[in-house]
Amino acid sequence: MTTPAQDAPLVFPSVAFRPVRLLAICAALTALAIIAAAAAGPYLMFGVFFGIGLALGLLNAVLVQRSVESITAGDHPLKRKMALNSATRLLVISVIGLAIAILFRPLGLGVLFGLALFQVLLVLSTALPVWKKMRTGDDVDLTATPGAAGSADEAPKD
Repeated sequence: MTTPAQDAPLVFPSVAFRPVRLLAICAALTALAIIAAAAAGPYLMFGVFFGIGLALGLLNAVLVQRSVESITAGDHPLKRKMALNSATRLLVISVIGLAIAILFRPLGLGVLFGLALFQVLLVLSTALPVWKKMRTGDDVDLTATPGAAGSADEAPKD
């Protein structure tokens, strides 16, 4: 008898997620956005809202990491629990971003641009190390849980 998909155990690949590095990149991008927005005229707040969007994206990524660790630490982690957690978290982040964008329009739209750019940064910062490791021919452990011995979490820091 097969296990229904929603009741199947979760298996997450170990990824090279480094929130401190992402925080530094977000801070630098926020500073650049504020400088560029101020130089463009009375648009300083667009840069500030852009930074808020980056911060919301980073908060979401850290919350994803924590929820994955807590859910997979259980005896029987279920996809349903992860899906509900993700949907709730994304709903809250989206409502906050949209509320800021609407209340402070047109400059508040910077929040949405910040959220979108953060997703690109997150994908690049996690996919590039894995791609590099695959190209060098090293074994990639796709069944390791985050923080497990030998996982990509313990990769040398740049």
